[in-house]
Amino acid sequence: MAQTWTPNSWRQKPIQQVPDYPDLAVLDSVEARLAKYPPLVFAGEARRLKSALANVADGRGFLLQGGDCAESFAEHGADTIRDFFRAFLQMAVVLTFGAQQPVVKVGRIAGQFAKPRSSGVEKQGDVTLPSYRGDIINGIEFTEEARVPNPERQVMAYRQSAATLNLLRAFAMGGYANLENVHQWMLGFVKDSPQAERYRKLADRISETMDFMKAIGITAENHPSLRETDFFTSHEALLLGYEQALTRVDSTSGDWYATSGHMIWIGDRTRQPDHAHIEYCRGIKNPLGLKCGPSLTADGLLELIDILNPANEAGRLTLICRFGHDKVAEHLPRLIRAVEREGKKVVWSCDPMHGNTITLNNYKTRPFERILSEVESFFQIHRAEGSHPGGIHIEMTGNDVTECTGGARALSGDDLADRYHTHCDPRLNADQALELAFLLAERMKGGRDEKKMVVNG
Repeated sequence: MAQTWTPNSWRQKPIQQVPDYPDLAVLDSVEARLAKYPPLVFAGEARRLKSALANVADGRGFLLQGGDCAESFAEHGADTIRDFFRAFLQMAVVLTFGAQQPVVKVGRIAGQFAKPRSSGVEKQGDVTLPSYRGDIINGIEFTEEARVPNPERQVMAYRQSAATLNLLRAFAMGGYANLENVHQWMLGFVKDSPQAERYRKLADRISETMDFMKAIGITAENHPSLRETDFFTSHEALLLGYEQALTRVDSTSGDWYATSGHMIWIGDRTRQPDHAHIEYCRGIKNPLGLKCGPSLTADGLLELIDILNPANEAGRLTLICRFGHDKVAEHLPRLIRAVEREGKKVVWSCDPMHGNTITLNNYKTRPFERILSEVESFFQIHRAEGSHPGGIHIEMTGNDVTECTGGARALSGDDLADRYHTHCDPRLNADQALELAFLLAERMKGGRDEKKMVVNG
């Protein structure tokens, strides 16, 4: 691979998952306009995230990454953002207590508009149209007009991302994230959950901890860390023209950063080492994610790590593993062993969503028990290999949707039609996401107790 990198050097490489824009002059005009817009995020924020992820890579933290499968223009609103943020914070509190470590909070939000597709076309009856590729590219409506890729949608995506970021920053720093508030919201979930008793013990321990902190004078009023939180954004870097337009030089370091989000990731369909997406991502200094599916070999992973993180910098690269509950035991151990053998510094994260999609009653869904099974296997394998299970990556919403079956409320295939609102893939609803956090916290606590027994035994 050539050593010279520029923000547009990816254009000389083969590329997958690219939309077929009918008017390239209009596309060029839109990208030129975006290149003059203010950055959405700042290099210093991306460096702060990288530093937090370095702690995770060293076994001193846990990554919670989650949010919408694909953000939509139609559902953008303050209530939707607030409900997601609230559910996400509740998960983070539970996981912090379970892991007894800082939780790095990274949303799939304020930029997650483009989606890779397994087929370039979609067929309904006798009609065949281009596939929906996310609101930043074309419309979800099954009409010829809606499915034509429209460059102007990039401007709308930028504006929505800016508005979303503005509200998220206000929530994170303006008191909404006060730990006492988050805990009260969580207690409401515990009270109404069918498995209330199971979760109440953990919730009660968190309450006791907070009461103790108050008793010794540690409150939100005198400790800003209890009323504020760091929250970062991420998305798949799929539409490279948009990413290039928002790539800027950091004035303090002279390095290039993608200012579309704090962290971007490379999908399982676009991780070819000699292709455009790897070429673009290798040159920016943001923290990167790399989706790792069943087709990735150990040698192939090591090659990608060397391209994307040649300095072996902790916090630079997160490996987001997405195998499926029935394949994780076959594929994950060989990747861990290769990475550990070569001394590569990475964050290991589990994506239990993408390998567990099935069709039920003509709806794409993900059974909760399969999601939980892959997460449990991920933790067990890492403990067996002596490596750190560093995070989870989930598609979720703060709304009461019915898109994934199972969970404490036992959603069935018959329930899917009630509130199936996703624009692409099925998401955990707020209750299922928090339930996953409680179950994961139990496993983390169990792992800590096992370590103590070994040390003291």
